[in-house]
Amino acid sequence: MQIQGPHSAALPDREAKVYRNAVSRNFSFLKRTDRFDLLLVKSLALPSPSQGCLVPVADLHADDERLIEKLAGWRKENYFAYPTQFPVTLEGTRSWLRSRLLEVEDRILFLVLDQHGIEVGHLGFNDALSDSGLMEVDNVVRGVKPGNSGIMGAALNTLLKWAREVIGCRGFFLRVFEDNSHATAFYRRLGFVDDLRIPLRKKTEGQTTSFVPLAGGDTAPPDKTFLRMVHVPDSKNVAKSLILTAGPSISAREAAYSWDAAKHGWNHGWNHYLSKFEQTFAEYVGMKHAIATSSCTGALHLSLAALGIGPGDEVIVPDITWVATANAVLYVGATPIFADIEADSWCLDPASFESKITERTKAVIPVHLYGHPARMDQIMAIAHKHNLFVVEDAAPAIGAEFNGQKTGTFGHFAAFSFQGAKLLVTGEGGILLTNDTALYKKAHTLWDQGRNPNKTFWIDERGWKYKMSNIQAALGLAQIERCDELVEMKRRLFSWYAEGLHHVPHLRLNREIPGARSIYWMSSILLDEKARISRDDLRAELKKRNVDTRPVFPAISQYPIWPTVQAPLPMARFVGNQAINLPSGVCLEQRQIDYICKSIKELL
Repeated sequence: MQIQGPHSAALPDREAKVYRNAVSRNFSFLKRTDRFDLLLVKSLALPSPSQGCLVPVADLHADDERLIEKLAGWRKENYFAYPTQFPVTLEGTRSWLRSRLLEVEDRILFLVLDQHGIEVGHLGFNDALSDSGLMEVDNVVRGVKPGNSGIMGAALNTLLKWAREVIGCRGFFLRVFEDNSHATAFYRRLGFVDDLRIPLRKKTEGQTTSFVPLAGGDTAPPDKTFLRMVHVPDSKNVAKSLILTAGPSISAREAAYSWDAAKHGWNHGWNHYLSKFEQTFAEYVGMKHAIATSSCTGALHLSLAALGIGPGDEVIVPDITWVATANAVLYVGATPIFADIEADSWCLDPASFESKITERTKAVIPVHLYGHPARMDQIMAIAHKHNLFVVEDAAPAIGAEFNGQKTGTFGHFAAFSFQGAKLLVTGEGGILLTNDTALYKKAHTLWDQGRNPNKTFWIDERGWKYKMSNIQAALGLAQIERCDELVEMKRRLFSWYAEGLHHVPHLRLNREIPGARSIYWMSSILLDEKARISRDDLRAELKKRNVDTRPVFPAISQYPIWPTVQAPLPMARFVGNQAINLPSGVCLEQRQIDYICKSIKELL
């Protein structure tokens, strides 16, 4: 049946492809489980420890005769709720489990377990590969009366939250017989509202009864009516707690990889996830070599050291960035020279960059600020003209693109961050990328304490301990495997802000420039100086409404730590004084963004 109702428009092709891949890979990852200990790692905890958890029905269950018998019994008890009603047998249930569930790409079922691990029901999704990004809630069955009330409602809410935060699902619908008053009341309590009524005609063939949509021209009263309901989240308590500026999406994949690394990632397996993470990340970005590091700051330091930059040299950095960009220059004894930023991208201004070049300039570090790419075509042309090294600080820009080319692929080196507020997280951590094999070997030696790879415990030169742990890399591997869907979730957040803040006076969103594809790690706004409220007062008032924000980095040339005193650049000072990062955690919901936009409108 064609999906209708709210939010049913087809997604743009790229977003739809990413969404379908996310559904397929996440469903498959859960269903292809054949070990009980790993199955528990992949479970979804219900909100209260006294309620239990959701466990995916997986390959492990295909020959679980006890469970098959229980599922058959539940089907018999609830046959009246299904549009197709047929005699239930153990063999039929066994076949259904394999061919109609485990082998179906867009279908998944979870067992609802109480706090003692006893199955009390099941629920799941069907038809999850639609171009609209909607999922159909399916097979919601309470098999036995649970010992604690509310467990099925908690289970359904947990399932919806998982699909939103892990897969990026846009919305949910379900179909239920209208005369099933107990079920419709249950769904309405959980935020489902009536959408369409579908008249059905009873059709019996042999022992099977099916209810099918009325044929054209059939004017007789329907035998049954299917009610389509859509989920409309309640916005009443949307700001009951502080809406934070950041926060990651963590799935069963991260839990399973990290668990495996903690249990088995020692001795011979000490670098299994580390190597796999480096390889996968390099392939995703499109570079030859990767070195996982303890931080992006360490990666920047290694890059400058490997390039031979040191005392007496100058490195140009944008005047708006996190302090680590310029600190890495100090670490090698060189001097950071600050250039202004552009008014539209907030990234390094190519003209200002070129004006700062002297005979001592050895490198430039463009920053893809807040996930927005710098104008790398112009920057690379200037660097080539003046024979300068280019190190991309792509810390917050994993997956961003300029002119169809991913950030991190333009310069001699690129550094990314996995700090806990970034798009991809490992708690703390970073990675260094390069296409130059000689530079990679140099940086790798420095990363490994200057160790000689052919002589045990022998140190050839001064190096550093900038390694990432195998357990962190396990978390990072799972995150990079989900990167595209997380990028689309970030971009969707920005689209909600763009819609909600359209035509608000004295306010401009930091939008992507022509040729750029931002990941909108942070959705940001710039207030002009004529606004009725100052930037800092706006932040204070939003905090009173339980909306957290961050000031955009100030012009960092103002810090007293630099060896050369430099006046702040005009655009950097203006943006640094007037701009705000809005809540941009990848798991935020549209109702939260709508509340934030409404609050900003009222204050401006």
